[in-house]
Amino acid sequence: MNYDVCIAGGGIMGLSTAVFLKRLDPAISVCIIEPDPSYEFSSTLRASGGARRLFSGPENIAMSSYSIDFLKRFDAEMAVDGDAPAIDWREQGYLFLVPPAGVALLEANIRTQRGLGVEVTLMDQPALKRRFPSINVNDVGAAALSPRDGWCDPNGVLQGFLRKARATGTDVIRNRVVGLRARNGVVRSAALASGGSLEADTFVVAAGAWSPQVVASIDMPLPIAPMRRFEHYFTTRTPIEPLPFVKDLDRLAFRPEGAGYTGSLVNSEEPRGFNFDVDHDYFETVVWPALAHRFPAFEATRCHRSWSGLYEQCELDGNAIIGNWRQRHPNVYVIAGFSGHGLMHAPAAGRGIAEMIVHGAFQTIDLTRLGYDRVLNNMPYRELGIL
Repeated sequence: MNYDVCIAGGGIMGLSTAVFLKRLDPAISVCIIEPDPSYEFSSTLRASGGARRLFSGPENIAMSSYSIDFLKRFDAEMAVDGDAPAIDWREQGYLFLVPPAGVALLEANIRTQRGLGVEVTLMDQPALKRRFPSINVNDVGAAALSPRDGWCDPNGVLQGFLRKARATGTDVIRNRVVGLRARNGVVRSAALASGGSLEADTFVVAAGAWSPQVVASIDMPLPIAPMRRFEHYFTTRTPIEPLPFVKDLDRLAFRPEGAGYTGSLVNSEEPRGFNFDVDHDYFETVVWPALAHRFPAFEATRCHRSWSGLYEQCELDGNAIIGNWRQRHPNVYVIAGFSGHGLMHAPAAGRGIAEMIVHGAFQTIDLTRLGYDRVLNNMPYRELGIL
């Protein structure tokens, strides 16, 4: 088999790339190689579904703005034969909380965000308490509220992209890319777990935490590692006013979900590795104390379910790697390492890679600073503030 573009990984990044490739060039032949059509261990299906513009990096802000607008019209964008997918977008906002020592950085980030058209409100302690009476503000220096941000159903987004990719002519092949093969210095084929191979002119590595394994065969280093994280669904007997998606510098993050809430507190020091075991004591020992401190109403909290997933953690700087190795393997593109921000950036990042392949350059958003050159040069481009 021979394709114009072969995409290793059929999660949300690979699917978004395929959809935009076919949108930019309907005649291009595209295949996606995905080992698990059930997506049992997909990071997307284990995600919280949040999408926010509260970043410090202009590229991340721009990707979020593009992607949020896309998600708001997702039903129309991804409709197939008049059947529109439902992703249950909820525009209930994001609330970032920082201690007094973090106020200057929060204010600097807000200036950047406002300069890029983001609607965001800075609140001091009294204003925060008036807006959200249930919150404990004693150790809060300031807060940022972005009311146009929100969250959606990750499974709905993934399935919508999958259906659209198939409908526009992308072949989705059940297999696993275990490596890439070069002839005369040029990558020509993908080696498959089944023992065969598949030839293509261009390759896109969108395998999430598994991406380094795909490119190891062509000596292309990727500073991406799997980092386990937990998510919990919990309820409280004490009424709380309607909340946005709440995050703080200690990486506590949660949002309303049905009659309760979903969220956790990410342990950045979690040992790296493909570990999906669930620590059922983690909520009680780590998450619950942080929740109860910030919102005393969570003193009476019950955790109903816990599950684990993986961040494809970019160990260089926590930002995604979006681009190609121009000097050595110009026909191999990477779209991975999103470090927990994959869902909210997938539409913009997928379009960006598609633009590079079809047009030879980024057009909608200049993502050059998130490219592979910073990996080669060991030049981190860090996101500041709340991750």
